[in-house]
Amino acid sequence: MPIGFNKACLKNAFTVILVLIYLLLTAVAVFLAYQTISDFMEKLNHPVMSVSYKEVEEFTAPGIALYPGKAQLLSCMHHYHDNIPPLVTLGILEERNCIKEEVIYHGPYSNQTQKRAIVVRGPTDVRNRELIFLQFSRNETEEDFSAISYMIFAKFSDMLESSDKAAFMMDCERNYSMWTFSGGFRTWVKMSLVKTSGRGNESVEFRQESNVVKYIDKRPPQEQANELFFLVFQWRDPFIQQVKDIVTANPWNTIAILCGVFMALFKAADFAKLSIKWTIKIRKRHLRAKMRELTQIS
Repeated sequence: MPIGFNKACLKNAFTVILVLIYLLLTAVAVFLAYQTISDFMEKLNHPVMSVSYKEVEEFTAPGIALYPGKAQLLSCMHHYHDNIPPLVTLGILEERNCIKEEVIYHGPYSNQTQKRAIVVRGPTDVRNRELIFLQFSRNETEEDFSAISYMIFAKFSDMLESSDKAAFMMDCERNYSMWTFSGGFRTWVKMSLVKTSGRGNESVEFRQESNVVKYIDKRPPQEQANELFFLVFQWRDPFIQQVKDIVTANPWNTIAILCGVFMALFKAADFAKLSIKWTIKIRKRHLRAKMRELTQIS
């Protein structure tokens, strides 16, 4: 009897230990499922940025809006291969071969501010290093600083095709940055295009690199009262930078891990159920044997 009782105790103890081990494994499986779901949601809500470059033969002509104020546009010429002819007639209206449009509208942040914009069609032929050279002259100014503001937006054709050009320019001013160039200098602006897409929307951004060269004014002193402004626009390189949001979370991997976790949970529950039934069965068998022995003795 003591030997049989010890064997039953060992079996029960072993069964309890197995149940505890499977409960521990179940807790680990639940934590793994929670961690997998948390990682999936984190990657889904925080996509990574993917940057690629697309080479093009020519760009869509951007729109260049200049706000000269009291300044006068003297020349607007397209040149190629970084070649700008020497300046001959300074401060005098020169030949123009650029397409431009003048738009007057109220500022988007104050209806009392009226703005006059000269919108010029930007360069397109990046292979032949097309550039557009503009020259302004201003006789007097009431401002404390001598500068002209400008803005670059995505497509010049969008402005031409717009039925309400004033509203179109107001929207552009809300969405694009303003830049300035100073008088007495030649400001050379090299543009690059960045397209950003993600979560169903797409935006266009112009990045600029500019260098400034001082203009040596050789005019007679009486003519130097008319301040001259020089501005050059050109594409930097034939590449469009494309920035996209990429979701690295893979739902199939997550589903596979969760399926494995749930299978382990079901197996653990089934084993625990069988172990408990087996323990109860052994206990009942032990009690029956004990009752039979007691009956024989009596």
